[in-house]
Amino acid sequence: ITPTGPWRALTCCHAARRETAMSTATELMVNYAAYHRDRRNIATHFVGIPIIVFAVGGLLARPEFELGGWPFTPASLAWALAAMWYLTRGNLALGVATCMVNLILVMAAAPLGQLSTAAWLVWSLGAFVVGWVIQFIGHYYEGRKPALMDDLRGLLIGPMFVTGEALFALGWGKALLAEIEARVGPTHLRDLHAPATR
Repeated sequence: ITPTGPWRALTCCHAARRETAMSTATELMVNYAAYHRDRRNIATHFVGIPIIVFAVGGLLARPEFELGGWPFTPASLAWALAAMWYLTRGNLALGVATCMVNLILVMAAAPLGQLSTAAWLVWSLGAFVVGWVIQFIGHYYEGRKPALMDDLRGLLIGPMFVTGEALFALGWGKALLAEIEARVGPTHLRDLHAPATR
């Protein structure tokens, strides 16, 4: 029996969500790269995304609690959940590298949780705002809205993208880089007088 009407729409929606939830690192990188072809935009992401991850780590550095005698914070649990996602995208090297970069940033932000409430919020929220300002400057050069506007997974894909770009610069992942460029084109410098895209 073939579902019709609302049931068919619901079935298709469920299938689409399942497919996107199980997207591979290659598909995620390609889709994200489509919003990031201008080299100036990519450069700003090397600054903005680490600042945002640091800021989120700071905001989640409170409260601290114990599980099985071990100290934890919301930041450590968020990192663990994100790590599980990265490590199941089908590219172990990229997943491990992204996890390590995020771990360094979260650990660097951990001392913010020991500050006074006012200082904790000022540093964490301030870094969050600065990071996003840098991101939007980059997308001015791109002439296109951030990928996050179309896919909330961009919050997770962003750190993986900049980690991947760093690895590409070091000579790793030539096959992945070739796949990205074959599907969305090489990086470039957009003519700022050209019409922007949505």
